[in-house]
Amino acid sequence: MEPSRHPLDEAEAPADPVVLFSRWMDDVVSAGLPEPTAMVLATVSPAGRPRARTVLLKDFGPDGFVFYTNRSSAKGQHMAGNPYVCLVFPWHPIQRQVIIEGSVQALSTSESEPYFHSRPHGSQLGAWASQQSAVLASRAELEARYQEVEARWPEGTAVPVPEFWGGYRVLPDVLEFWAGRPSRLHDRLRYRREGLDWVLERLAP
Repeated sequence: MEPSRHPLDEAEAPADPVVLFSRWMDDVVSAGLPEPTAMVLATVSPAGRPRARTVLLKDFGPDGFVFYTNRSSAKGQHMAGNPYVCLVFPWHPIQRQVIIEGSVQALSTSESEPYFHSRPHGSQLGAWASQQSAVLASRAELEARYQEVEARWPEGTAVPVPEFWGGYRVLPDVLEFWAGRPSRLHDRLRYRREGLDWVLERLAP
C-alpha cells in the first residue's frame, strides 16, 4: 500500500471534523473501494467484555452517524446497558482510517421507518424472520420463519417496522483521522469535543 497522497496538515484542517469526514468519504467513493460505508462497531457487554462487528453507515451529518439493527441483538443489548461505542472506518487501500468515539441515541420508529421501507422487500422480511444473535437449531428453522413472514406479507404488501428493529445515532465526542506516511511516521489528527467546540490535536503515530 502506498502512503496517502493527501497527508494531514493542521493548517488546512477544517474546524468541523464532520466536514473532513465528508471529504474523505467522497474520496473513498471516488476511489471505488468496495463497501465504502462499512464500519466496525465496538460495544461493551454488561460483563465488561468488548465485542466488535461490521455494520453499514446509512447517514451522517452534524448531528451524528446513523446505522440500523435489531435492538434485541447482542449489540442492541450492549448499547442498552452501556451507550458508549467506537466506530472504525478501515480504508486500507488508500492508507486512511477514521476512529469515532461517542455515545448512541436510539432513533424512534417514525425516524427509522423511511429507511426500513427503502430496503428491498426481502430484507424487510428478513428483519422479521431473524431473532438476531439468538441460537438456532438449524438453518431450516431460520428459513421456516422467513416463509411464515413471506406468507403474511407477500410481495407488493406493506411490511410494518418491527418493534424490535430501528436506528441508532452515534453522537461523537472524539474523531481521529489517520493517514499513512513513509517510515511509519503517519499523520494522526484528533478532534476532541470541549463543550460546543472541537479541539484539534496532533498525535504521535
